[in-house]
Amino acid sequence: MLDTALLIVREEGADRLTLGHLAVRAGVSKPVVYDHFSTRSLLLIELYKWIDTERVNAFRDAMAGSARTLEDTAQLLASAYIQCAADNTDEFYAVGAALAGSDEKAAVFQELLDNCVQMFTSVLKPHAALSAVELERRCTGLVGAGEALAGALVRGRHDKDDVTQAFASLIRGALREAE
Repeated sequence: MLDTALLIVREEGADRLTLGHLAVRAGVSKPVVYDHFSTRSLLLIELYKWIDTERVNAFRDAMAGSARTLEDTAQLLASAYIQCAADNTDEFYAVGAALAGSDEKAAVFQELLDNCVQMFTSVLKPHAALSAVELERRCTGLVGAGEALAGALVRGRHDKDDVTQAFASLIRGALREAE
């Protein structure tokens, strides 16, 4: 059903994603949809998490492999992050916007950001001569920068190569010791 929900958002917009419309498009009865998602907010939250899981899995696949230099790690991390964001960002932001203002969305969004920060921390730890606390703090900033750059890409303000290079530069710079 989440595949169908994503198609609805992609083809018709997040405002058209209702439990009733999902039932029609998925070819199931309304009670089936209501058993899975008792409210539209829960449907949107599950879709939001599902899209993010797809992004995280693509990111992990891209980062898997042998040890790399900082330069290679920063480039691959930036490229994978921006690529993941570019692949689903329109739907991700549309679903996020549909959830705007809800306490549930705020908690889910924070959980997803925390997970992303932890992924960045684990990938960058071998290249950092920073305390664990400082590395996490810097990774938090990097995730915020990555989201902002991905948003600029989706809005057409910058092209993908420029955004990726800028992000890779920020990643490399974030691992420098404070002077």
